[in-house]
Amino acid sequence: MGFRKKSSKNPPMLSQEFILQNHADIASCVGMFFLLGLMFEGTAGVSIVFLTLQHGVTVPATEEQASGSRSLYHYGGKDLATVFFYMLVAIIIHATIQEYVLDKINKRMQFTKAKQNKFNESGQFSVFYFVSCIWGTIILISENCLADPTLLWRSHPPNMMTFQMKFFYISQLAYWFHGFPELYFQKIRKQDIPRQLIYIGLHLFHISGAYLLYLNHLGLLLLVLHYFVELLSHMCGLFYFSDEKYQKGLSLWALVFILGRLTTLIVSVLTVGFHLAGSQTRDPDALTGNVNVLAAKIAVLSSSCTIQAYITWTLITVWLQRWVEESTHQTSNAKKKRSLTKGRSSKKGAENGVESASRVDALPKRKEKSS
Repeated sequence: MGFRKKSSKNPPMLSQEFILQNHADIASCVGMFFLLGLMFEGTAGVSIVFLTLQHGVTVPATEEQASGSRSLYHYGGKDLATVFFYMLVAIIIHATIQEYVLDKINKRMQFTKAKQNKFNESGQFSVFYFVSCIWGTIILISENCLADPTLLWRSHPPNMMTFQMKFFYISQLAYWFHGFPELYFQKIRKQDIPRQLIYIGLHLFHISGAYLLYLNHLGLLLLVLHYFVELLSHMCGLFYFSDEKYQKGLSLWALVFILGRLTTLIVSVLTVGFHLAGSQTRDPDALTGNVNVLAAKIAVLSSSCTIQAYITWTLITVWLQRWVEESTHQTSNAKKKRSLTKGRSSKKGAENGVESASRVDALPKRKEKSS
């Protein structure tokens, strides 16, 4: 997403231009109200709902972990308040990265407006995907998901999640929800809004689905794979914008993209299609995270296959557009070269014709003088 730079003029208070220029400061002020609420006894109970994770349960220690009890979490309605607060944090971080990093690079590189918007979008997503990949990988390692793949379809205890797992999902939901007001803050063009809405909506749908169905480890692994491929995509875009000689990196990214999509499909089919097919529950209860039913398996598999097909189709259309643009550009350059060469050859031919005519006319005149 692009970023609207602040102008030297001071717009009227609470006008549209004032909100667009100072939306990060406004979000900071709103967040400060929740922080100040912790200082007073009457408002501390309300403020803490926005700041900390809710719906926690103390679980007694097991035989493997004999050192006291631990706190686990499930989801509930209070999570919406927490998502709202961290959505404000995402808006502030978005504006900070734009102002102190991307804007300075734009001044040095002197991009056009079209390249500047694409560069800002790739820069913002690159930071988010990089942090999410590292954070998600740390969670997978700390919860032994890589050492014990069976945790992808089961958890101990069931229908619960750890603090770091829930905080990761809350942060992911907050980031993608912040994309909706950013469409207004950055004054995205009308023709680009449908694409942005689809992109944001698909991420929210699948992240919230994994969160609500307690497919936390499976969703986390798929997110890390997806974010890694997207990170390479936007990094290649950043290098391409800085210098067009890095165009070969885009072809390398296309190969990684296809491999990432295939890996995601294989993991989804193996986890949901086979390992959740062990026993069928007659009394499904989606609210408690019981997804071991045929309808839930079909929904998860179809959703995963649909998003992978959509992303792959988007890649194919983008590359086809680039191929058509490059072919038209090459044909236009070839036509220009042909017209230039024809013009030069015609000029040379005319000069040669004049010279030959003068030579032919000169000979008979010399013969007449001799006679």
